[in-house]
Amino acid sequence: EDPFTYALSSNEAWAGYKRHQNPAFFERLAAGQSPSILWIGCSDSRCPETTILGLQPGDVFVHRNIANIVSPTDINTTAVIEYAVAFLKVQHVVLCGHSCCGGGAVAALGNTPLGGVLDIWLTPLKVIRMANQSELDDIKDEKARAVRIAELNVEAGVKVLMANATIQEHIRDRGLQVHGTLFDIASGKINDLGFGTGNPKPKMRTGLGGNAAGRHGALVFRADGARMEAR
Repeated sequence: EDPFTYALSSNEAWAGYKRHQNPAFFERLAAGQSPSILWIGCSDSRCPETTILGLQPGDVFVHRNIANIVSPTDINTTAVIEYAVAFLKVQHVVLCGHSCCGGGAVAALGNTPLGGVLDIWLTPLKVIRMANQSELDDIKDEKARAVRIAELNVEAGVKVLMANATIQEHIRDRGLQVHGTLFDIASGKINDLGFGTGNPKPKMRTGLGGNAAGRHGALVFRADGARMEAR
């Protein structure tokens, strides 16, 4: 069956199931949104934020791009941040990288030209690679090296978020929280890297097999928006 035809059929089944489960579900969605989380992630098809968080439509406001790059000059990202933080009043801004990222592994670590606008877009990743070349060269396992540059990319992105004027204002005025995280595709787990407004954690050093040494906890958000960590 054609993938798009199948997707439409699957949507019909999903919508029917949700209506059966909760007849008022879509009526409430149509009335407006009040998400607790702004999620900034990668466009990778293996990283669907609402699914991997175990949440529902309406819970997460989303911005995704190639390699989850946060650039202070990107008006698209900046507009999403301003709307989510200043108007929707989200309680958490989550920047999430992931393992097995093609942007990091192919374009940055491999220094492989992809052509067109992709080379321009991925320039910040190449800058990160050059700034941390010695550390990355010391990691002999290719998958572990790719995880490490993904962590470094999240760290750089969180620094840009923390310098954003709208985010600074809402951290000061209402306790907005910013988190840097990494999604491990092989395990399905989201790990808190300790960047942002939370308590800083020991500097991580990626080990073999893509595991990162250090204190990690899976992010969990309660219904009231407060953050908890699985120890």
